[in-house]
Amino acid sequence: MSESTVDVLPELKQIVGALLFAAREPLSIKRMRKAMIETGTGFGGPYEQYAKATDQQIEGAIEALQEDMNNAKLGLGVAKVADAYRLQNDAACGPFVRALLEKNQTMRLSKPALETLAIVAYRQPCLRSEIEEVRGVSVDAVLRKLIDMQLVRVVRRSELPGRPWLFGTTQKFLEHFGINRIEDLPGSGELMRALPVDEKKKDTTDTFPELEKELGNETADAEQDADESTAALDEELQKEEIKDEG
Repeated sequence: MSESTVDVLPELKQIVGALLFAAREPLSIKRMRKAMIETGTGFGGPYEQYAKATDQQIEGAIEALQEDMNNAKLGLGVAKVADAYRLQNDAACGPFVRALLEKNQTMRLSKPALETLAIVAYRQPCLRSEIEEVRGVSVDAVLRKLIDMQLVRVVRRSELPGRPWLFGTTQKFLEHFGINRIEDLPGSGELMRALPVDEKKKDTTDTFPELEKELGNETADAEQDADESTAALDEELQKEEIKDEG
């Protein structure tokens, strides 16, 4: 694209809005900056200024975009979920969106599935036996369903005899329920098991990749980018993706 074809270059908040609109999943600030770096280095000329955008500038653009949407009453907003951002409709407009997309006719989580998911979310990482102890029934089929829906995953094997599996929630769980962190869940004090910080961190970061693959869970899709100007950023994004999925 030549410079003559561009009359007015977009503001940073316009670019952020376009990226969020086009994305199929929540975008982190680093992913947005990567797109700007690639555009700036690829197109050159007046676009080079976008390659210099910082995380703070992008975050400010997101806030400005949110303010504009609120003032214009567009029925849309920017939400932060799972340490990333996405466009979503206002809660007040939800019934109309569901009617348009026929959401009410899609398969929903059953009550047993919701109960099991809640136990996993609040007590993770937890054993199947612990879930069954709370619910009082077998949860094999329900766990399999939640794993197939990519809401629950195997975190690792326990050190107990027989090395049973430990279960936890996924990033898709955070996205589905519109929360940024597990700690944002309400009423966690009643179900959350009191664990030392170091133990919680270990239990939620150690993975069992072979089993996750067997169960059809999402895996890290490492990006390869030959462009030297974005190679370091690609590596950082890869690490974040692996950490989120792990």
